[in-house]
Amino acid sequence: MTNLIVRGGRPLRGTLTPSANKNAVLPILCATLLTEETVTLHRVPDITDVRKILDFFRNLGSSVSMDFESGTLVVKHGAGLDPKAAHLPMGMRSTLMLIPALLHRFGAASIEEDATGCTLGAREIDPHIEVFQTFGAQVDREPDALHIATPKGFSAADHWLDYASVTTTENFILCAATAEGRSQLTNAACEPHVQEFCTFLTRMGAKIEGVGGSRIVVTGVESLHGIEFTFADDFHEIATFLAMGAITGGEVKIKNGAVDQFPLLDRTFAKFGVEVTHKDGYSSARIDGRLKIREPFTTNILTKVEAAPWPYVPADLLPIFIALGVRAEGSVMYWNKVYEGALGWTSELGKFGAHAVLCDPHRLIIYGGKPLMPATVESPYIIRVAIALFMLAASIEGESMILNAAPIQRAHPKFVENLNALGADVSWVAGD
Repeated sequence: MTNLIVRGGRPLRGTLTPSANKNAVLPILCATLLTEETVTLHRVPDITDVRKILDFFRNLGSSVSMDFESGTLVVKHGAGLDPKAAHLPMGMRSTLMLIPALLHRFGAASIEEDATGCTLGAREIDPHIEVFQTFGAQVDREPDALHIATPKGFSAADHWLDYASVTTTENFILCAATAEGRSQLTNAACEPHVQEFCTFLTRMGAKIEGVGGSRIVVTGVESLHGIEFTFADDFHEIATFLAMGAITGGEVKIKNGAVDQFPLLDRTFAKFGVEVTHKDGYSSARIDGRLKIREPFTTNILTKVEAAPWPYVPADLLPIFIALGVRAEGSVMYWNKVYEGALGWTSELGKFGAHAVLCDPHRLIIYGGKPLMPATVESPYIIRVAIALFMLAASIEGESMILNAAPIQRAHPKFVENLNALGADVSWVAGD
């Protein structure tokens, strides 16, 4: 089931509990390989990337007990795992974060294909290879794969990233956690999911300083132990459902244990005339009348939404604000400072009747408030682009179809069920 049929024009209203953040869940799953003891995780979402990693664990010979109804996973990577079965799962960026644990376990690992996630542009692996080499790994390129080996184990390292990459930061920490000595990373990513990942490792016995800042220091330990851990609410999903309620003229109330991560997002919503409130552990968003772009006090410039590494507006959330901009009266410029291929999909907006001008690979201007019509549109392999297209379809009376919307299943469990419970009329259908 890869396409979504949307019968729009229905305000979304109701109360919802968000899932855990896949960008915390996946690296933490990879980190469980660093211990032979039992790890119990709660609120594990039923998404395709989780299923791929769990299948990988089973192929290795790990004990995996997953109850997707309760969201509880019990995993134990004991002795006797099979290195010959260590073929990395493809189609997701987080596969690279299995490398440090495989090197820790077996002293060798291979990348047999380019590790890709969403089609956001060039997703280079060189920064990860540099991290592995910094810790003493030997990397050999052969026709079928990159082969990585650590015959002497990991040695403590100092490293300065070219840019604040989330997965590269997490790979550095995974290597440093059991390396002998003190390692330091400068220009580290500090997103909430990186902080949650560090919290998990610290509870396993890792020694990490500077969490939430741009410089992280890790003192290696001989071994890590098993723990029980519960994932936090996903701020991506919270913001996404708030936007869905607003764009359809409804109001979604969603549980939010991450209110401290929302001040900038609240102000960004306000640029479109959306008021976000936080009360008693829940957040809600509403509009007064219709969506309207707030004019800047500086004359002769457009209202802007700039996306960059945390603590900027996350690039992953930029598409939902693009959808709001299409519906809002006024003009707004979007600037994706992270990915050069993340805005190419905006030509699909024209099928709804939107007016979008791509200035260059990083900047987009939306002239909002135009009359819109139902349409069949095609999503690239980007999770929240598929959701942004759904948002627009849900705000337009009539039947629309989102082709290739399957990436949503990589991050949002029970997506359609949750929407229909809020009053939507949407369903999965098979694609060609």
